[in-house]
Amino acid sequence: MNWLEVVGWAGSGLLVWSLLQSRILRLRALNLVGSLVLVGYNGALRVWPMVGLNAVLAVINIWYLVRILRTRHDQQTYQVVEVGTDDGFLAHALRVHAADIARFNPRFRWSPDGPDRSAFLVLRADELVGMVLVRASGDGVAQVELDYVTRPFRDLTPGEFVYRDSRAFAARGFRRVRTPPGMVAPYYGRLGFRRDGDSYLLDLPGR
Repeated sequence: MNWLEVVGWAGSGLLVWSLLQSRILRLRALNLVGSLVLVGYNGALRVWPMVGLNAVLAVINIWYLVRILRTRHDQQTYQVVEVGTDDGFLAHALRVHAADIARFNPRFRWSPDGPDRSAFLVLRADELVGMVLVRASGDGVAQVELDYVTRPFRDLTPGEFVYRDSRAFAARGFRRVRTPPGMVAPYYGRLGFRRDGDSYLLDLPGR
């Protein structure tokens, strides 16, 4: 096997691997790289139909990547909906994603009947993107019980839309938001939170 064949197999492998990804951003990025590799490989062999096919795939992937990256912080694309803590859809989402939630939030325990609890869903059109569940812990602190992102959107930070518009928190008298301790792969440093031991803190603006 010569080096050109190695390149061809590598490009094909990347395309197959990309289709196994559940994360949208990662799928598009890997598919783009695989397509570009195969454009070069088929171009060297002068297999022009395959060059054309992979060039089109590359353009499609670039278009989707640009769209994803441009809208990742867009409040018109992602909507925050507050629901009751005993909401049926919330209970269904928690049940469906229970195993995945436990991976990133091993200490999570939710009691919908507990006092001073609030629940927010992050949606893109009619698709569930994430959930943020909080409770009042005293002294004006909103304690995050769960900040979960569904697998397709895990390379993004949809929870930011809940924290960016702090009116819902301020209306309840909250002055700070504290994240759960020991979360796996937290992203809060990018949202203006500051480290506080095993947790992160966000100071909310006054009303």
